[in-house]
Amino acid sequence: MTKTIILIPSRLAATRLPNKPLLKINGISIINHVYKKAKSAEIGNVYVATGDEQIFNEVNNNGGDSILTNNDHKTGTDRIFEAYQKLKSNDIEYIINLQGDEPMINIEDIKNLNNKIINKKSDIATLACKIKDEEILNNNIVKVITEEKLSKDNTSKAKYFSREASSDNITNIYHHIGIYMYKVSTLEKFVNLKQTKNEISQKLEQLRALDNNISIDVVLAKTSPIGVDTNEDYLEIKKLMEYNN
Repeated sequence: MTKTIILIPSRLAATRLPNKPLLKINGISIINHVYKKAKSAEIGNVYVATGDEQIFNEVNNNGGDSILTNNDHKTGTDRIFEAYQKLKSNDIEYIINLQGDEPMINIEDIKNLNNKIINKKSDIATLACKIKDEEILNNNIVKVITEEKLSKDNTSKAKYFSREASSDNITNIYHHIGIYMYKVSTLEKFVNLKQTKNEISQKLEQLRALDNNISIDVVLAKTSPIGVDTNEDYLEIKKLMEYNN
């Protein structure tokens, strides 16, 4: 049976919302909300990967598992690779990189990603959802353009990722969700590649894979998660989650 683990990179030094992982909703920190969601997916072991002792202690003191990494990683991908190495486990085949600032992520989407990608034996995979008309020209929304149309039964390889899109060229364009699933051997290869011009100019790490001929399979998600990037985002999600509770 294929073994998958979930790693959640997390750090305190977010420029737009400092100490974001420790903010509370319903008395539980955002990072622990995400951890609990990941555990409830019942895919495999879950660990928070962080360079901050406050986050490490917050997770561990609430019954979770956390791995303390170096604090100077440039990307979350570098952080999860160090965490994987510290586990010293030879039987892990896939790693899901789950964002630590999306406490409302749909668990069924994560399960679906895991199941489809194990069957396809993909190198890298990610999620995307249907894009709204008003999101197409919004450069804060990352778009993925796929080779084929996505459906609940059909995945497709990504042609390109971009923050920009033209309103008259919207064939097979989707709202990208920044959750990744890596084959361990591909992750090791990826973190040792140099940043590419496209990656640097677009500030999109996944372009490094495409620029080095590593394909990325895209799976359609049922829902679009709401990330916490600003204080306004936090207040909105806090209101939603407290109402639903």
